[in-house]
Amino acid sequence: MLTASMTTTEVVKRRKVSVGKKAVKPRLFSPFRTIGQTTTGLPFAVGTLGSTFYIATSVGRSFQIFDANTLHLLFVTQGELSSEITALAAHYHYVYAAYGEEIGIFKRGRLEHSMTVEGGVKRLLVFGDYLIGSNNKTVFVFKKSAGMKVATEFYTKFGLEDDIVGIVHPPTYLNKIVVLTATGLSIYNIHSGKLLYSTSFSYTMTAIECAPVLDIVALGTTTGEVILYNIKKGKTLRTMTTKSSVTSISFRTDGPAHLCIGHTSGDLTFFDLDRNARIHVLNAHRETHGGVSKAQFLNGQPIIVTNGGDNHLKEFVFDPPLSSNAAVVAPPRYLRSRGGHAAPVTSFEFADDDGHYILSGSRDKSVWKFSLRKDAQSQEMSQRAHKRTDGKREGGIKDKFPEVIGMAVENTRVGEWENVVTAHEGENVARTWDSHSRRVGRHKLATIDGGVVKSVAASPCGNFALVGSSNGGIGVHNLQSGQLRKKYNLHKKAVTGLALDGMNRKMVSCGLDGVVGFYDFSQSKYLGKLVLDAPITSMVYHRSSDLFALALDDLSVVVVDAVTHKVVRVFWGHSNRITAMAFSPDGRWIVTAALDSTIRTWDIPTGLCIDGIRVSHVATNIKFSPVGDFLATTHVARIGISLWTNRAQFRPVSTRNVEEDEFTDVSLSMISDDVTLLDGAFDEEVEEEYTNHYESVDQIDNSLLTLSLGPRSKFQTLLNIDTIKQRNKPKEAPKKPKNAPFFLQLSGAQIGDEASVREGKTAILSKNGDDQDDETKLHAMKPVNGTFESEFTRLLRVCSGKSDYAEFVKYFTLASPAVTDLEIKTMSSVDLTEMKYFVEALTQGFKSNTDVDLIEAWMTIFLKNHGDVIHGTDDEELKVALDLWFEAHKEKTDNFDDLVKYCSGVISLLTTV
Repeated sequence: MLTASMTTTEVVKRRKVSVGKKAVKPRLFSPFRTIGQTTTGLPFAVGTLGSTFYIATSVGRSFQIFDANTLHLLFVTQGELSSEITALAAHYHYVYAAYGEEIGIFKRGRLEHSMTVEGGVKRLLVFGDYLIGSNNKTVFVFKKSAGMKVATEFYTKFGLEDDIVGIVHPPTYLNKIVVLTATGLSIYNIHSGKLLYSTSFSYTMTAIECAPVLDIVALGTTTGEVILYNIKKGKTLRTMTTKSSVTSISFRTDGPAHLCIGHTSGDLTFFDLDRNARIHVLNAHRETHGGVSKAQFLNGQPIIVTNGGDNHLKEFVFDPPLSSNAAVVAPPRYLRSRGGHAAPVTSFEFADDDGHYILSGSRDKSVWKFSLRKDAQSQEMSQRAHKRTDGKREGGIKDKFPEVIGMAVENTRVGEWENVVTAHEGENVARTWDSHSRRVGRHKLATIDGGVVKSVAASPCGNFALVGSSNGGIGVHNLQSGQLRKKYNLHKKAVTGLALDGMNRKMVSCGLDGVVGFYDFSQSKYLGKLVLDAPITSMVYHRSSDLFALALDDLSVVVVDAVTHKVVRVFWGHSNRITAMAFSPDGRWIVTAALDSTIRTWDIPTGLCIDGIRVSHVATNIKFSPVGDFLATTHVARIGISLWTNRAQFRPVSTRNVEEDEFTDVSLSMISDDVTLLDGAFDEEVEEEYTNHYESVDQIDNSLLTLSLGPRSKFQTLLNIDTIKQRNKPKEAPKKPKNAPFFLQLSGAQIGDEASVREGKTAILSKNGDDQDDETKLHAMKPVNGTFESEFTRLLRVCSGKSDYAEFVKYFTLASPAVTDLEIKTMSSVDLTEMKYFVEALTQGFKSNTDVDLIEAWMTIFLKNHGDVIHGTDDEELKVALDLWFEAHKEKTDNFDDLVKYCSGVISLLTTV
């Protein structure tokens, strides 16, 4: 019976529905994708589309779909699911995923339907018109309804007494399923819901698979036995014994009668059923991570696909036999794989200047080189030892190196010799690597005092590696030969940070004794030290600006100038130990992470925290890509490397301080969370949650002189307009064409001028102050025969009557330089009233302290063109207006020189302290 919680929800295609308050996006960094994660320990699902196959793997709350032919990533889910995926199944175009108490039906990664099942589902099976789901003791059956392509209608359910371990549908068994429990096997008719057959075994069962032969199933046990059982006759046909618990069984269907068995030990055991003999044993996955989760032959193909909890999806192929002897079967050959670290990343660096590759070390003792552009280019670095001079290789323990705790990469000499240096947990030697050949290097760089390696660095020239010891010693080794070249002994405790400037001149070190040391690297001289109040746990260096940041045990971040040896900034805000820091490529920001689960961005020029993110898992490492387009982070209990898009590359960012209650909560997605690389470019949201946009006022204060807000070129053009006209004057008159049509033989300028005058047109100014017509209309602005007056003259007359010239000044400010020059030059020299009004307008505008540069330019042009008239006039009103102009200047310029000298002195004092 369908319970109240079992409902079917139709999800609208390609439509986003927001419920409640819209989620606030991070201000600077937007989650983009996670690299280095392919699969969890959940068994994958294989789907068929014609003659092609696809593989769906779970990565926590999302799943990925790969092309089985190339293992290229095809689709991912649109965003995270509400909980971890517990089961996967694939059928043609649809992928079925169980998560929490939901069963979702997806097409191309988009959710199309969902059903709620009380108690959740751990196994899924799709065949015909039915969808079967089961948890530990209950089987749920869904059926297609009319007009539906998938089974979404609840049909029936039935329970079992023992825990269910597997469900299969035998071929030709209409409406029947075989349910395997830990102690037995049962056959049910799902149409009627009746139990048809039941049996028990003396083993504890773990896996079931249908054979290509009718009525036969293969059963796996915890003790390693594989039983071939005839469900029609109810008897055991054959039992094969292996050494470890069985997790998966698969039959080969392209001809040879081969059976593949996956084990918890990570091995794949292959049996030849015709000869009843084991033919091969292949180690595919790590036992420490659960071994083989699932192994399955592709239908009709000699290819077997496997996955495991070690984050690997692999394909092996059986090559055609080389001889006619059927008894000789070539072992399966490794074909292709996708994978990454099986444990959280401990340290990583960008491996090239373009941000294409990332080198990373993990707790699983592996070192990987990941590609950010194409997953097929990602590869694990080889740890095979180099040959000695006598041609032999090093013996001893063949286990992998201890986990990486520090890494330095320098590409100046890449391809010539080793360019990567790593520090490993508990080792007193640093190891070199070649990122070009993707293998471990020839040299082991020992500490000078026998202590454990705590920090490493590489010189910008690519010739030297710096190794810091837990006892305080610093050794400089040549990367080409591996020889020790220099020694430094300043620190009394572990060296936690080393760096060299871009010119190989100055070296900086720091340690747990709270001492920062400065050295002349080229001359091996000690330059001085800076003693801080707390132990220093880590250091990052920015070569372009010669700044380095230190993380202290008192939860502060200290920025020091390597040139002056002085502290320039101190940032406070984290409430727990700082775990990682990174400079932005331009050196303006520092991004820090701490055990308080926050990632903060500090603006160095202003000293403010301009962004904050609260993540669900503590960040352990932070790195900026070389070009600044990505921020890469690693997190506790996350095996991948998370990439964040730098939204500041698309829009300006305010430097307003962000309080902690304004931080954005981000749930890290295992893969792309329905965002793209250009998410920040097309996001039209206004950042009101973060910034109060400040719009500059036209005038900060009435007592301050304010220049024009227009372009500086306009002011320069006004003062030099005569020179510009002279320079632009044509060198020779235009020549009339020999065979010009009759309508082009008249002078267009003369006809246009006369027509404009007769029509009484005036120049029209656009909103931005540019005149819309040519110079013909400029002549029409002046009065002709007293029939009309220009806008310039009209505004002077109207404003003079109100004794308020603000409207005229605003109009004249928007005028183009050509209009301004023409209006001033053509002022009447007979009736000086217009000149008086003009001087009064400029005086009033100057007293308002706005557009001072333009007003001075207007007066300069006015005096230049009409100075002779003003000097010889007896008009008392004009003289009074000029006296008022000069008095207004005298009031502002009496103490102007003193103010300039005072400001210059203050600036000099601040820049030298």
